[in-house]
Amino acid sequence: MTLLNQPKTRWMALSLGVSIVLLILKFTAFALTNSTAILTDALESIVNVIASAFALYSLYLAGLPRDQNHPYGHGKVEYLSSGFEGALILSAGLVIIYEAVMSFLEPHPLSDLGWGVGLVAFTTAANALLGYALVRQGKKTDSAALAADGHHLLIDSVSSIVVVVGVGLVILTGWLWLDRALALVLALFIIYNGWSLVRQSVGRLLDETDAPTIDRVVTVLNTDRQPNWIDVHNLRVQKYGADLHIDCHLTLPYYWDLAKTHEEVHRFEETLQTGFASEVEIFVHADPCLQECCHYCRVANCPVRAHEFVKDVIWTAENLPLNQKHFVPVVGE
Repeated sequence: MTLLNQPKTRWMALSLGVSIVLLILKFTAFALTNSTAILTDALESIVNVIASAFALYSLYLAGLPRDQNHPYGHGKVEYLSSGFEGALILSAGLVIIYEAVMSFLEPHPLSDLGWGVGLVAFTTAANALLGYALVRQGKKTDSAALAADGHHLLIDSVSSIVVVVGVGLVILTGWLWLDRALALVLALFIIYNGWSLVRQSVGRLLDETDAPTIDRVVTVLNTDRQPNWIDVHNLRVQKYGADLHIDCHLTLPYYWDLAKTHEEVHRFEETLQTGFASEVEIFVHADPCLQECCHYCRVANCPVRAHEFVKDVIWTAENLPLNQKHFVPVVGE
């Protein structure tokens, strides 16, 4: 599948095109009204355009095949994209605060607020629909860049709704200070959401544990658990955009020959791969069992069993990442 035919790329290109059109409409609304609150919305739309363009380029990079310099692929660039988008949102929030403060110090008259509200209301509906679609596609394709762009558009929609309501109140009450106060409130909201995106991006770049992905791995292993898989530990899961890299230790009967061990490891890998829609690269280190493993080992007709089976060890998101076998303490031993 070529880059242009990939669903993620088509959606991001659509986002970029729509963002440019909405940017023009919002600045038209500002030119008509001279409203600081509407300027706030327009400035955030500049961020939308730049962020969508960068996200589109990041999807191109993420789609490149692995090479000698990038053995794990280029998927992490999506996290860089979402962090860049968050930084832009933060910057927009600071600019908006400056503009709002200057408007308090040097008030200016407002005009044609009805037209301005109408244009902003239209852009709000368009942003909300597109943002919802992008978030949905981002989850479907496991694309951080697509989801981040969608969340950004939804945030933009919320701030636009506040602008419409606020400017409407200015029309009804004639209180011009509401326009500047509203801009300040929106700026704080925008800064908070920008920081959240940056925080999430840094966490992914530093391979912070992704709890939902770990939980999915645990569910897959418990659902398709085989008696010969005596123990799984030292589990590590890394996300590279939509792709996953999984490392773990798998304990197998120590008396098996290399061919049988390799066959069982391959079966284990296939089980994990079928549990995810995205590409999964798995490295499994095979460990030999010990006598202490007999207490929770379900291998049938084991010729070297030293202890009776006591109970299963339930694999969880807490014990699988531990770098040790899950020995079962037995009373009296």
